[in-house]
Amino acid sequence: MNKITIVFLAVLGLTSCQKEIDIDLNSTNAQVVIEGEITDQNEPYTVKITKTVNFTESNNYPAIKGANVTISDNVGNSEKLIETSAGVYQTSKLRGISGRIYTMTVSAEGKTYTAQSTMPALVKLEDIRVVKSTFRPPTEKEDLYNVFPQFTDPIATGNNYRFIQSTDKSGKDNTIIVANDNVENGQPNSRPIFSRDFKIKVGDILTLEMRTIDRPTYNYLFTLVQIAGNGPGGGTTPSNPDSNIIGGALGYFSAYTVQKKTIVVQ
Repeated sequence: MNKITIVFLAVLGLTSCQKEIDIDLNSTNAQVVIEGEITDQNEPYTVKITKTVNFTESNNYPAIKGANVTISDNVGNSEKLIETSAGVYQTSKLRGISGRIYTMTVSAEGKTYTAQSTMPALVKLEDIRVVKSTFRPPTEKEDLYNVFPQFTDPIATGNNYRFIQSTDKSGKDNTIIVANDNVENGQPNSRPIFSRDFKIKVGDILTLEMRTIDRPTYNYLFTLVQIAGNGPGGGTTPSNPDSNIIGGALGYFSAYTVQKKTIVVQ
């Protein structure tokens, strides 16, 4: 066994976190990675298909070309996606609507993969509140700020959320931030977003994106957080998170709503 620093990149475009562990460096067969998303926004929806690489290789994930990809819903709408670039497939007509069940089917390299996701009802992001933290580590020279999404969780249980923040100075925060309503169900949110390395300063233009996601997507992303060691338990044994894709591929398929708010930090 050899000790190396491995970058967990289970799905392209999500996050990468480094952690030193003991692993067996023997080569493994490449696995298919599928990242599929459909939203309630009037825009093309994308499915990305790649392959994993061995630990000793660079993070240049080979694209899978020439796949047949379709997305359909439970009311009879269906569309075959067009490959717009190597391994990237997009819709042109299909529209995401809350409450509908979406099915993704991918046929690639002689195998078929399927996944389903139900787009939840939109939960309104009312505002963003930024509060100066009362805690500042001795090594930190500047004040820290906590971001509080302002929304009211529905009375019915089972709501799940993902938050993505960015500023005009720092760009996009790549930390996976997810939450559910196991705490504060049916109440106004009082929990801040926590991101260890993302700094916000007075005068920054802050944009917060709030997604309402289904439970399988939450479980997948939450497991990624645990694997990376950013969760409350300090991490779990490195492994691939449970995917909602049937057929043996890594990755996920998610139907979700999107809202954004922008403020100037004062």
